[in-house]
Amino acid sequence: MTFGLIRERKNPPDHRAVLSPAACQKVQNRFPQAHFLVESSPVRDFTDAEYREAGIAVVEDISVCDVLLGVKEVPIESLMPNKKYFFFSHTIKKQPYNRDLLRAILKKNIELYDHEVITNSGGTRLVAFGRYAGIVGTYNGFRAYGLKTRSYELPKAETLSDQQALIYELGKLELPPVKILLTGRGRVGSGAKEMLDGMGMQKVTVQDYLTKNYPHPVYCQIDASFYNKRKDGSRGSKEDFIAHPEGYESNFFRFAKVTDLYIAGHFYGNGAPYLITREDARHPDFKIRVIADISCDIDGPVAPTIRASTIAEPIFGYNPHTEKETDFLKSEAIAVMSVDNLPAELPRDASEGFGAAFVKSVIPAFFNGDKDGILERARMTHKGKLTPRYAYLQDYVDGK
Repeated sequence: MTFGLIRERKNPPDHRAVLSPAACQKVQNRFPQAHFLVESSPVRDFTDAEYREAGIAVVEDISVCDVLLGVKEVPIESLMPNKKYFFFSHTIKKQPYNRDLLRAILKKNIELYDHEVITNSGGTRLVAFGRYAGIVGTYNGFRAYGLKTRSYELPKAETLSDQQALIYELGKLELPPVKILLTGRGRVGSGAKEMLDGMGMQKVTVQDYLTKNYPHPVYCQIDASFYNKRKDGSRGSKEDFIAHPEGYESNFFRFAKVTDLYIAGHFYGNGAPYLITREDARHPDFKIRVIADISCDIDGPVAPTIRASTIAEPIFGYNPHTEKETDFLKSEAIAVMSVDNLPAELPRDASEGFGAAFVKSVIPAFFNGDKDGILERARMTHKGKLTPRYAYLQDYVDGK
């Protein structure tokens, strides 16, 4: 079986790769029947020369490959018919901007396997860049805080080499006694926590965070059970919330009254209450001045996140009174960092982490008859049609 690493063609350019040169070598050593061709790329962080030095062929034409591996969406004009593709298609939530992409995939008889739906039998994702989104997003949040308060400046994450370089820069800061709130305990939240712990910041309990003042910066990490409560006043649970989000309402505002920097690393499910509404954001007691929205659900649970920002221009301002974008340095503005491709700022670290998971969890399925159903669960299209698991997208494809 021949795997092809495709050149990333989406703009702005993405420097990540599904597999590093070392990861390709590891696969070939473990599965001698696996072969790799790497499509030459001027933007990939791992250079063509690095793949060649690892004994991996670099070519201009990868049309002979059985399986094509990429990160971001493949432009429609670059899709090769009758191939198996792995990439983030951003279609499973019926994103309007990618409807034509899914239509083209079906028309070209492509088998699409979306990284986002590669799961185990329990539904847990097996490959993701979330940890690195948390790492970079937290750094960017502190950078935004320094610029907003005009108290310090940090270099952009994309100019630094790796996670340790980011932690080193954060460790040099002399922060005032600010309170930092982190929502989420998954991959994103864990990556964010690594950064907060790495800079030596004290973690405090919810009760202490809400009621005590400190002479130094502190942070508190919470999940949905702390920022949602049952409408009927009864005791809820995480499991009940996931099953019946309509029975809950937000209990987040108590945190907004004492928080200076908010790092949003939670998963937001359909039907769940919003964390910050537009009304909340203009309330006199709303204290948050900087939001690092790593989750980046546009016009969703964090109202000031009215758009995604970019690596080139990562921060914008939200005026809670006009509900419009403004200069983030204005006194009335809430500064929002909502870059939606944060791991691309640490392409080497992110690629190595993602590739390790892909080699461990996905590659074996090609050679063991997919005995655990990993490929079958992730296959969205087959023979020009949506597979039964993704038949819910038919109305989306039809434009209804």
